[in-house]
Amino acid sequence: MILRHYDDPGRRDLAIALATLCRRRGLRLLIGADVDLALAVGAAGVHLRERDADSGDGSWRRRCRPEWLVTVAAHSAQALVRAARAGADVALLSPVFSTASHPDVMPLGPIRFARLARTSPLPVYALGGVTAATAGRLKNAPAAGFAGIVGMIPTARTHADTAG
Repeated sequence: MILRHYDDPGRRDLAIALATLCRRRGLRLLIGADVDLALAVGAAGVHLRERDADSGDGSWRRRCRPEWLVTVAAHSAQALVRAARAGADVALLSPVFSTASHPDVMPLGPIRFARLARTSPLPVYALGGVTAATAGRLKNAPAAGFAGIVGMIPTARTHADTAG
């Protein structure tokens, strides 16, 4: 599980609650773009935005625990190479398909995703528009797995849908 919510004022409390939940359920929690918060809540690693992995002298990596999983967002072949050089373990390559969270971004598509995954210096997870319906289009791609926000949930229902 990756906690993003980068600008949420209650992020620390949410991280504490998620860390507790993840420990109970045997899940790994990664904290987005905040090594200090990951250390504070005993997370299993960090997830960095593409720009965060590229920035500075890589001091973020020296502050990570050796056993941590470090993932990085990537959107191109160059970003995959930079993520590997920065010390990431895995990249979340996106967007594979059109997605509501980034409607103006041109998706990679399954063929380009597969080519990038084959040539990547590190394992990649498919992210962006990956749903139960679209995942089959990636069956020949060498993806380490799939990542998503709500795409694998058969029907996303809101509180209003279930009330009353």
